[in-house]
Parts: sequence; C-alpha cells; structure tokens
Amino acid sequence: MKLILTQEVSGLGAPGDIVEVKDGYGRNFLIPRGLGMRWTKGGEKQVASIRKAREVREIRDLGHAEQIKGQLEGLSVKLPARSGESGRLFGSVTVADIVAAVKQSGGPDIDKRRIEIGTPIKTLGSHQVSVRLHPELSAKLSLEVVSA
Repeated sequence: MKLILTQEVSGLGAPGDIVEVKDGYGRNFLIPRGLGMRWTKGGEKQVASIRKAREVREIRDLGHAEQIKGQLEGLSVKLPARSGESGRLFGSVTVADIVAAVKQSGGPDIDKRRIEIGTPIKTLGSHQVSVRLHPELSAKLSLEVVSA
C-alpha cells in the first residue's frame, strides 16, 4: 500500500514522504490515527504543501542541528511542578511542559514531537531528555524538576 505521511513516524519517514507499507499497517494504524493518507495523483499535489510547511519549521541541515545541540546542552532548564512531601509529582511532566521550560530558559524554539522521554517523569530532581534534531543527531537536555 502506498501512503503519503502527514506526520513524522519514527522508523518510517517525515511528513510529505511517500512510503510503501503493508496493507494492515496502513489501514489499521497509520490512516485511522491521521499519520498518513492513501496515495493518489490528487494527493501528490498535497505533498508539495506538506513539504513546504515542514521546511518552515525544519532544522535546515546538520550544521544548524549542531548549533542548536550546543544551545540545548549548554542550557540549564528548571521546570516547576506541584509535588507531594515525598517528592512525587501530582501527575507527570509532559512534553509541552518541557518545550515551555526550554523557551522560558532562553533556549531555542523546538518542536514538541522531537522530544523523547524514556520513562515518564514523576519525581523531583534531575532528569535527562533526548531531543531528535536531525536524523543523524540528537541532543541530551538536562532537566531539573523543582517543587512549585
């Protein structure tokens, strides 16, 4: 089955890419979740607009990604969160919280879909978060969760 990706799917491609996947994966997973749409000649025209929108927010090249990596790794990000007496958070830290904290700390504007949290952050203290800047490059962001 030929699909046009509308969002980034790790291990498959980026928005605007035309990919060949198994019928069940496309029909049961990608299309219902809005991650892709069936390839048609009319849909081919939409690929240009998807790619254009992607280029606006995309990191231009590996050199630009290296520059942003330097900014992120040199940044100390403090994220205030509500917690109990034992240091456990009420809820967990979301990707949107991390993006807002980076922006507030004077860091670069990053897309929330590029942030990968290994395990949910539910405690106070120092945590490591990975940011995929480029297919060949990712940055480690040090995040300090403090009591609000």
